[in-house]
Amino acid sequence: MASKQQTRPGIGELAKDSARGRIGVVMGEVGGRVQIRPIGGGTEWDAVPDNVVALSAREELSARLAVKNGNSRGGL
Repeated sequence: MASKQQTRPGIGELAKDSARGRIGVVMGEVGGRVQIRPIGGGTEWDAVPDNVVALSAREELSARLAVKNGNSRGGL
């Protein structure tokens, strides 16, 4: 069985903070915490590494589609 360390998303990849139920892009790791930024931009938040998990294919598609829909409503 793979450890969480091996399956944790890397910098630039989408991830889910399972403790908060939020999805974002992994920006880095500082002080034992993972920094995650919302997909559409905004303020990063810190997450405990054990709570940062890769998205399922369905979650990733849904998140990316939500961003596209938001952009189209804004005229982008």
